[in-house]
Amino acid sequence: MVESERTKHTCLRLVLSGTDPIFVKGTWHPSRFDISITDGSSSWLCNVGADHCKESVWHLALRLVPVLHMKMAAEIYEEKDFTGRKLYNYQGSWYYPNTVQAILNFQTHFQARDSDIILASLPKSGTTWLKALAFAVVHRNKYAPNLESHPLLSDNPHNLVRFLEVDLYVKNQCPGLEELPSPRIFATDMPFQTLHESLRDSPCKVVYVCRDIKDVLVSRWHFRSKLVSNYSLEDIIDEYIKGVCFFGPFQEQVLSYWKESLVNSNPVLFMRYEEMIENPDAQVIRLADFFGCSFSEEEKQSGMVEKILELCSFGNLSNLEANKTGTSTCGIPHRGFFRKGGVGDWKNHLTDDMARKLDEMVKKKLEGSGLKFE
Repeated sequence: MVESERTKHTCLRLVLSGTDPIFVKGTWHPSRFDISITDGSSSWLCNVGADHCKESVWHLALRLVPVLHMKMAAEIYEEKDFTGRKLYNYQGSWYYPNTVQAILNFQTHFQARDSDIILASLPKSGTTWLKALAFAVVHRNKYAPNLESHPLLSDNPHNLVRFLEVDLYVKNQCPGLEELPSPRIFATDMPFQTLHESLRDSPCKVVYVCRDIKDVLVSRWHFRSKLVSNYSLEDIIDEYIKGVCFFGPFQEQVLSYWKESLVNSNPVLFMRYEEMIENPDAQVIRLADFFGCSFSEEEKQSGMVEKILELCSFGNLSNLEANKTGTSTCGIPHRGFFRKGGVGDWKNHLTDDMARKLDEMVKKKLEGSGLKFE
């Protein structure tokens, strides 16, 4: 769908002194302009005739709401995914409505600490493994990796390192994160520019893991085909190439973190899933160094790195009862986070033509960036 054919929205987040944010959305139609206003408990909708369609939504909104401070404004475009669900493009990425709301909550209320750690990735890029490794590395003095009561043996990694925009801020505008002890570890699928709005000048650490898009696609297809009937590989390839899918377009997200990792003043560690599989010991040591909790020589000699890798291995985590049953705090069954955990499974599913299309798209998107996928 070309941009001129889309229903166009403008969304304002308006913060009144001493109140929760008020959200105002304007929608242009061929013959009218709608404004909807929500304060979290009540909603209002008014229609403005065609004669006023050219008037700025800001002026229309300000006539309806006594604003003391305007916090943020952004243009939002609407599309639909393969199932017909609405997707909204906010700050360059596509989200479902409740996720847009959660991101606005996050950008309004999140207060970063210098000691915070944020794990970022595309969905199905090795996020579960990265969460487990980060938790085990950071908390190894409190929870030895061979401890029989280690939290990773009784709970899912996604419950121990929770997502900001599809978990914490979906359920609550202010989820009480200030009560958590440092260092806090969170996760996100947001692109860097959306995340950075709340981090501002904080030196908190961000780790981004990327994966061959072909393996990401196949893993995501397996995951979604359990939830959606008649969801073919052709459908998901079409979504990926167009970029209109949840948290897409994907290569733009990868590039947002890649570029930041090249800037010395920004603490962003860029990792590759394939390198983590090929040389896990070195990558775990790299993680610990980046977190500021490097392994001592004594720890290395005692096998601490190997013990953490064994604890967090796919074979160990996927066979735990805690990961076979139950549902995560973001609403996904624990078993849905574990399938194969390997590299190159796309060869068992994609035709040569499918792989070529994806490789050409990736090459074009990454051209000139210095980032390559072999």
